[in-house]
Amino acid sequence: MKICIFAGSRKGTNPEYEKKAGELGRLLARQGITVVYGGSSAGLMGALANGALLEGGEVIGVMPRQLDGIEVSHTKLTQLIQVETMHERKAKMAELADGYIALPGGFGTLEELTETITWAQIGIHHKPVGLLNAAGYYTPFMTMVEHAVESGFVDLEHANRLKLEEDPADLVNALWEVKK
Repeated sequence: MKICIFAGSRKGTNPEYEKKAGELGRLLARQGITVVYGGSSAGLMGALANGALLEGGEVIGVMPRQLDGIEVSHTKLTQLIQVETMHERKAKMAELADGYIALPGGFGTLEELTETITWAQIGIHHKPVGLLNAAGYYTPFMTMVEHAVESGFVDLEHANRLKLEEDPADLVNALWEVKK
């Protein structure tokens, strides 16, 4: 099984973000789940990859050449796939993934997450989507999702596809239940 992880290329201001990223990486490796992610050595992406690699896990990075000089590729990955553009990165990660988890991150992470949810909504995929709510990071996002449901812009069934957990093990278990 392969899980695509969207995560920030920065660590953020709360040390809990980095701690949970590393914890998730270690957990996935111990469960024999391959990490597929953006390929960076920095921020939460780096913490995730390092956690998985420390446990002997398989980690596949997908790095677009567009980011040369902006993000530094992780040099110890199981596999680094180079693509030309951000669009190719997302398509390759989606092709490889059996499910998705979003860690805290900025606009790029939020864009990847919402595109993935949109793809599920319109039937492009039927893969589980989870949010690791480290230090409550995704609580405001879920409030917005609830508001979108109440306002008639999002169907409740699509909102319910999102699994929100603070603990990495609980999140992986929730996604596994969705997958069954």
